[in-house]
Amino acid sequence: MAIKSHPSLSYTQIALLLFCCSAKAFSEALSFQPGISYQYHYMLDLKVKHISQPSMPETNLKIDANVQTYLLWRNKSQLEEQLVHVQIKDSTVHRNNNSNSVIKHVIDTGNLGRPVLFHWISGKIVGLYGTKEDKSRILDLKRGLVSLFQFQTFSGIQTEEDVSGTCSVTYQISDGSIKKTKDLSSCTALPFGYQADNTVFGVSLNSTSKSELSHVGGTIQTAASEESHIVYLRATSLLGSEVASRQYLELKSSIPGPAEIPEDSVQNILKLLPEKYQKIEIASHPQRRNEGSHLLKNYLKTSPKKLTKLTISKVSTTRQFNAMVKMLRHAKKRDILQLLQKAAGELVPFYIDAAVGAQSSASLAALSEFLDFSKKKQVSLHEKFLYSAALAPHPTKEMLNLVLEKLKGKVSDPVIMETGIVVIGAIVGKMCKMKLCEIKDVDIAKATLVEGLHEAEEESEIKIYLLALKNAQLPETIPLLLQYAEENGGAVSRKALAALQSFPTEMISTKEVKSTLRKIFHQTYQEYDKASRLIAAEILLVTEHSQMDLINIILGLEDINTEASKLLLSKIQRGQQIKNRLRKTEKTLLTNKHLYNYSKLSQSGRSTFFSGPLTATKDVSSTYGLDLLFTESGLLKQSISDITLFGHNNHLKAMQVSIEAEGLESLFGDGTDDDDDEHKDATVGMSAMLFDVQLRPVVFFQGYMDLVSKVFSSSGDPISVVKGDVLLIDYLQRLPMQSGLQAIVEYQGGLGLEVSANIDVSIWEQESKTNINTKASLVFEFTTEVDTSFFQTDIKAQVDAETAVDFDSIMKFSSFPMLMCLELRQNNMPYRETYILSESLPEKNITYTKRKGRKATLWGRDFPFHSSNSEMCRSLLTADE
Repeated sequence: MAIKSHPSLSYTQIALLLFCCSAKAFSEALSFQPGISYQYHYMLDLKVKHISQPSMPETNLKIDANVQTYLLWRNKSQLEEQLVHVQIKDSTVHRNNNSNSVIKHVIDTGNLGRPVLFHWISGKIVGLYGTKEDKSRILDLKRGLVSLFQFQTFSGIQTEEDVSGTCSVTYQISDGSIKKTKDLSSCTALPFGYQADNTVFGVSLNSTSKSELSHVGGTIQTAASEESHIVYLRATSLLGSEVASRQYLELKSSIPGPAEIPEDSVQNILKLLPEKYQKIEIASHPQRRNEGSHLLKNYLKTSPKKLTKLTISKVSTTRQFNAMVKMLRHAKKRDILQLLQKAAGELVPFYIDAAVGAQSSASLAALSEFLDFSKKKQVSLHEKFLYSAALAPHPTKEMLNLVLEKLKGKVSDPVIMETGIVVIGAIVGKMCKMKLCEIKDVDIAKATLVEGLHEAEEESEIKIYLLALKNAQLPETIPLLLQYAEENGGAVSRKALAALQSFPTEMISTKEVKSTLRKIFHQTYQEYDKASRLIAAEILLVTEHSQMDLINIILGLEDINTEASKLLLSKIQRGQQIKNRLRKTEKTLLTNKHLYNYSKLSQSGRSTFFSGPLTATKDVSSTYGLDLLFTESGLLKQSISDITLFGHNNHLKAMQVSIEAEGLESLFGDGTDDDDDEHKDATVGMSAMLFDVQLRPVVFFQGYMDLVSKVFSSSGDPISVVKGDVLLIDYLQRLPMQSGLQAIVEYQGGLGLEVSANIDVSIWEQESKTNINTKASLVFEFTTEVDTSFFQTDIKAQVDAETAVDFDSIMKFSSFPMLMCLELRQNNMPYRETYILSESLPEKNITYTKRKGRKATLWGRDFPFHSSNSEMCRSLLTADE
């Protein structure tokens, strides 16, 4: 048929009219006809399996049913608006018994046979109606079936709601076929569960959903949907599963059916029907098996009476910790409070860790009542609570408010107040990473830290607030940190620069930051101690610095003493980021005799920086590092040892222990040859970071008299730096599927950690010995569960390991240069994997369970340092002989 153009219409307008007309004709043609009952065959397949263990069996469930649909009502003035009756009949469950044979179960699926109604306008479902008797899980299956009838009449991207939530869907329309691809990452549904924003210990989810509908002569012939979810832990893909479901609907026959009901509206139709239909939500609701609060009550009757002591670094203890966290999440406040009040003394810290990990309203309320910060005898428990809160993987505003509330009241020990300030910074930093930075509670906490820094007068107080800002990593505090770094000297400047150093590189690669760093390193307007200048240079070198910055830093090595320049040069030569940029300036260095010469690039001294590989898997690798700075007389001024995890283009400082010393020369009557230590008392202290959280520093001794006092009063036992359990991974999410099924995915990773330090300084033997001992146990647990009320399946996996790492140093003062030997060793590490599959049909009292696993031991080893350390160790051994 020829189309004549209208003088008032453009070609674009004509094309739009043609498109609209064709779309209307298409939607009118594809509909349910009055007086016809459509008989469909419906199949739903479910597969759940471990992705890392192909030898493990998989769940394979199939539901077969007949489905009857017919038109109840249509709008006479808009025929594409319809109310359709849908009913599932003759349902049968088939289960693969994991031996290549299929078992058929004719079971009572409860209300699955009760009909539902859906209100349809041009393929879009705008309303769903069901009866009160429908159970939620059964109703979800009906939602999934009805979602097969939802479509759009034109190609493009649409936002629509179905059983899995409100999602972005891409449509491709062709003759007789409608294809749609759902972007599951765009779906918004009712909130459920929790997760932490951690790239190394996070969880990866890859999901796909595709559907296709075919039609002939205006009648839907087939409708199919396939959906797959692959979820795994980034730290170890051994813990992962694949959940896949498939629906298929096929027209078998069309027979005479009930006549349509003439009425004006859907509401009038509902009033006429004998069943009491109510409008229900199209999207499914989160649901999980009831864990019950009785578990803790049962535990209170037995376990606390038998359990009196726990070894934190043992796998068995970490398993108990994971179980306790789950238990407390479903417990009542009074039961948790009773647990804390009646526990044996050594168990109270363990239960505090678990209560913080649970982070339920009841557990936080119990902690609030149990912990009284005005009581001196509870000081150790206060510190335990605060550090547990700082290390929580996804702190809530309730947790933040609890810490703030306790610090606003009477605090019996100043040390607890200092710890609390540092912890507020850690909680704020994590909440900001979780995109909760703008909520009122976090704003109050941020203001508390900034105002506290402005009001602080004592150096010790200023340093604590700077440590808190280091944990918080707030971009708006960078100018404030620059001010304290530039205008103050000594320890304050060092702490402010260390806080800047913790920020992501992209945040500190600005002109303002670089300008301040240059002023500090080159001492443009005032003098700075060597440690501050070193940190300033290190930060400058890891930013997007210019060639001139690198050249000026190399030229500036002459202005720093031998040991400091040796350490900085070592970092330039070994630091990978710096080396990459160094290559860009290689030609400049080679052609410039003032830069590329022995004097500049071969500094004497013993200070050094070293890093090496610790472990490596296909998912995560780790390195250990050592940063040593000596005084000119050969005494150790600063030792920084760290373990860093790398994975998924990010890194995490798992542990860093820094031992700092000042004025040690005065103990041997040699005075000092380091201007920074002049007139300072002999002091040794330690600072630690765990999982990017800075802890409050501790001082071993300050001054000669304090050293002598502690030598005579010392029991010889190591000083506990950190001891407790913490959740590294805490993840609970649901996967609502197009089929109406939903999977619940849970990850929990517990760490039992004991870090202790022992520093033995013998003035008489002119010797010092240092040991940092780290014992740890890891238990990673994973569960994926699917529950249809008449069928349940669970797959579980667990990986656990136990290890210990020792870092030892021995130093002899009786010779010059002083001898020092470093050792890093790891003990044997028992390792175990366990995989479980469980299926059950509650009505038939049938349960199938399959378990597999393996054990191994990773043998202990010594880790190498730089060659000069080996030479010093040999010299020290020779001297002892």
